[in-house]
Amino acid sequence: MFRFLMARLGILVPTFLGVALVAFSFIRLLPGDPVTLMAGERGVSAERHAQLTAALGYDQPLPIQFMNYIVQLFHGDFGTSIVTRRPVLTEFLTLFPATVELSLVAIFLAVLIGVPAGVFAAVKRGSWLDQTIMGTALVGYSMPIFWWGLLLIIFFSGTLGWTPVSGRISLMYFFPQVTGFMLVDSLLSGQKGAFASALSHLILPSVVLATIPLAVIARQTRSAMLEVLSEDYVRTARAKGLKPNRVIGIHALRNALIPVITTIGLQIGVMMAGAILTESIFSWPGIGKWMVDSVFRRDYPVVQGGLLLIALVVMVVNLVVDLLYGLINPRVRAR
Repeated sequence: MFRFLMARLGILVPTFLGVALVAFSFIRLLPGDPVTLMAGERGVSAERHAQLTAALGYDQPLPIQFMNYIVQLFHGDFGTSIVTRRPVLTEFLTLFPATVELSLVAIFLAVLIGVPAGVFAAVKRGSWLDQTIMGTALVGYSMPIFWWGLLLIIFFSGTLGWTPVSGRISLMYFFPQVTGFMLVDSLLSGQKGAFASALSHLILPSVVLATIPLAVIARQTRSAMLEVLSEDYVRTARAKGLKPNRVIGIHALRNALIPVITTIGLQIGVMMAGAILTESIFSWPGIGKWMVDSVFRRDYPVVQGGLLLIALVVMVVNLVVDLLYGLINPRVRAR
């Protein structure tokens, strides 16, 4: 198991450096000058512009800028925002709980609905139920997030008035942020109606963010179940006269969950990407909206540091999934 862990950790370093290079190169391909944007409408003289450019290190050759950036990273310095003058890591950690809360609720919905849907589709293979579930999953996977989100806002918020349009909680509630998770903090505050308000604000964004992972999990569960249901040990369990629910739930599903767990872990990356659109649509104050705003402001350090931190979170999650996969299936550790 130790060799398995070291092998996985050995992959993280070059992957992290590759992401750093992509992030560094990508932001400099965007049109616009961060120094000019910092100056705003008033502008700056050519001499002052040159001074600010030199102070930020943007006058140096790109390879030198990249090497300096890598050195900073290995010292735990992800840069300082040009606009707010705050460390990128501090801003990330402040906003990250909002994205984590949204992602956890979304993945919970995706697993809660996707796994049973895939099991039912596999057990009823070829039936109308199977075709309906897989057809719905295909539609959910193909649906653009921004269109789906706006559609839900128009119907549930605009027409029915059941859910709020944006934000994490109603403005009438104010309490200190203890954990950063609004559902938990609203309960800790003891204010009547605070938890219900936080939950209502979370419904639509989590549904939108969960749609694509739900479809992927349902299809992967169905595929894994169909493969397991044809195994000899499942036929043997049925021949022994075991109840169908026990055969499916204990013998089949337990083994089919191995690839499904990997799929769930990979969907974390999809959620991080989907959170950018989802948080922008619902004005959710998380890292997705923070990244979009930083791109428009040409805030180089925030975009670079944000991309790296998001990538680091995804890599850590995938590492945990690989370790769990190795624990569940010992054959993986031998490869």
